[in-house]
Amino acid sequence: QVQLAESGGRLVQIGDSLRLSCAASGRPMSSFNMAWFRQAPGKEREFVGSISRTGGEISYLDSVKGRFTIARDNAKNTVYLQMNSLKPEDTAVYYCAAAYRATGRSERLYTSWGQGTQVTVSS
Repeated sequence: QVQLAESGGRLVQIGDSLRLSCAASGRPMSSFNMAWFRQAPGKEREFVGSISRTGGEISYLDSVKGRFTIARDNAKNTVYLQMNSLKPEDTAVYYCAAAYRATGRSERLYTSWGQGTQVTVSS
């Protein structure tokens, strides 16, 4: 297991940019495939994006393609989610997750989760 802590969420305006960070501790993050999920009020948690251990494979939810970028810095044990052109529908609690070997969009593949950080996009 690895411990994860998200940060960076806050209230922003439509069209703003925001970068979320997820710091890993307890084990080297380089051993894990990483992902971001989000959960809006009254909705199920959904996959946002994932990045493989070396960063060579990246996947995104269709609705965030071209606006969000996931990146990782294994030397800093940190994964990032750069969010541009934010929309009200991006409002959610954003979670960082880690999978030791598996990779994919199902949250069942991820065994370690952070507590989440709230992103609110106001009109």
